[in-house]
Amino acid sequence: MVSIDVIVPQIAPRRWQELVIERLRADGHDVAVLHQAEAAAWPAAAKLAFAFEQRLFRRKGPGLGAPLDRIEARSGGLPATLRLDLAGNAAPSDVPTIGLLFDGSASDLSAATAVAAGRLPVIEAVLDGKMVVGRARPMVEKRESAALGTEDVLVRAVTLVVSIARAFAEGRPFQAEGTPDAQGRKGATAFGFATAYLGSALPRLGREAIRRVGYRHAHWRVGYRFTDAPGVADTGRLGTGWSVLPDPGDHFYADPFPFEWQGQSFLFVEDYPHATGKAVISVVPFDASGTPETPRVVLEEPHHLSYPQVFERDGAVWMLPEASAGGRLTLYRATGFPERWTAETVLVEGEISDATLLEHGGQLWLFATDRDGYGSTSDTLVVFSAPALSGPWTPHPMNPVLIDLRMARPGGAFVRNREGRILLPVQDGTLGYGGGLGLSELLDLDRRTVRLSQPRPIDPEGDWPYPKIHTLNRAGRLEVIDGIAAARRRSGKQ
Repeated sequence: MVSIDVIVPQIAPRRWQELVIERLRADGHDVAVLHQAEAAAWPAAAKLAFAFEQRLFRRKGPGLGAPLDRIEARSGGLPATLRLDLAGNAAPSDVPTIGLLFDGSASDLSAATAVAAGRLPVIEAVLDGKMVVGRARPMVEKRESAALGTEDVLVRAVTLVVSIARAFAEGRPFQAEGTPDAQGRKGATAFGFATAYLGSALPRLGREAIRRVGYRHAHWRVGYRFTDAPGVADTGRLGTGWSVLPDPGDHFYADPFPFEWQGQSFLFVEDYPHATGKAVISVVPFDASGTPETPRVVLEEPHHLSYPQVFERDGAVWMLPEASAGGRLTLYRATGFPERWTAETVLVEGEISDATLLEHGGQLWLFATDRDGYGSTSDTLVVFSAPALSGPWTPHPMNPVLIDLRMARPGGAFVRNREGRILLPVQDGTLGYGGGLGLSELLDLDRRTVRLSQPRPIDPEGDWPYPKIHTLNRAGRLEVIDGIAAARRRSGKQ
């Protein structure tokens, strides 16, 4: 526990600032709330635009940028050892003070203005106005919406602040990450937001509405090839020789994981029927000539399933599918491969996405993303370790390891390339979900440290027709990818 002074605007504080206080108290910190009188409220243009979009997207309850009447001042039980300046203009102090910069500005309105303009703002946590001690690059899921996009950014400000306070309480020193953004954008203004919203956000919203009349929101296609040559993880390029796994159009296949069993190749995929909006797991056997058979469903739950990582260990075949909608990560054992699977145990509770297994240094590890209650499922990397597959699985002390839409979410199993390097395919959300894939090298991993290299983008050049990929895997000669396609809606159907 640590004693923290949290400084918030006296007039019209925002819901995200209240959420920071709630999360800090839930972590057991002694939290005092102080007021800063000069902090500015958001302009009427932002409030009207966000209220319009809240109704348009049928979102209930106030957003994280919504103003509150007041956050009551409160004294702490002990003198503060850390200050959090959420108002953006607190006076200097002898107590270490963490402030936030949104897109280079101390005003959180800058986050809304950046999203409205179509930019992806970076959040910087700055110690005493001099040194950056944490950065977050939030994923914006619905880029057609300024309100929902701003929500994604503000919630990662909460994640960032809470994680820094937790590290401070655990006695971990601040990690210097350079000086604040040299761009130093001027503070956001009502005119700046209105210009960004009318000139960029509204037209973007209209274009997306028109697109969805004729096209499905998302339709993925799986690619496969049999090859003896070095694969994508070695060359860094998609290359040629890809075939498209046929789909009937009313549902799609994605998240392909190949597996060899008794001399035969199998492919496990997310199978998503557009009519239900809830995916199941299907298997695609390949015959001796490399021709895929008809996919058939092998696992269904009341909630959405995807990312069916299949592997052999301890004399059994296992599946670890993504099931964040169900609020837990469940391990399944094959009781009659490939059709029959039985839930064996729950490994991790929470909205955990695309958990990817690795054995390293005598331990088992899971790399995944955690939604952290709100916002995107694609920008917050967490790591867990265990002595055995059944657990117990322990969160890494660095969690969240990073908040970065460019590399947080795994996009396939770990692979060791020809040079012996351990690589993790990672999704790059810079162009949106499914916008691209990179390869990050595992540099350090133990119970104190997790470090990945900046990802090397995979070159989409080749004969694969859908270059926006988000999964890469290989088992033996069978290499698989997926890519998002523009699929028209069928007349009279969703």
